[in-house]
Order: sequence, then structure tokens, then C-alpha cells
Amino acid sequence: MVEIDCLGEICPVPVMMLKKHQQAIRSGEKVLLVTDHSCARKSITEYCNKANLHCSIQEVINGVWEISIEANLPD
Repeated sequence: MVEIDCLGEICPVPVMMLKKHQQAIRSGEKVLLVTDHSCARKSITEYCNKANLHCSIQEVINGVWEISIEANLPD
């Protein structure tokens, strides 16, 4: 699993950092992106929807989210 630390980073940096790992995700790698910027939840979700990736978001402590990203499985 690739871990991306985006603590302290504001949009669009989390999406840009995620894009760097898109090929690895398509190859089956999972990514865990950690952010403390609430707007990143929406921007990462929108990016994943457009890129046909699956993401799930969990607030692990107040104001800090872990976003898991992986390739969508084919139907």
C-alpha cells in the first residue's frame, strides 16, 4: 500500500499527489491518503469518480481523514 501524507496541504495538492500514483493504482496497488483539509474529501471523491477509481473516507481523529483509493473492479 502506498501512503500519501497530505497533512497541512491544501487543494489542489492532494489531488496532484494522488495523480502521481494513478498508474500504480491501475496496476492493483492501493493508496491511503491522509489529509487534514476538509475540502480534499470532496476533490478526491470527484477525481476518483472521473478516473473510475473507488475511494472510501474515514475520519480517524477529529479533523483528520484517511482516504483509501483503489481501482474499480470490472463488472
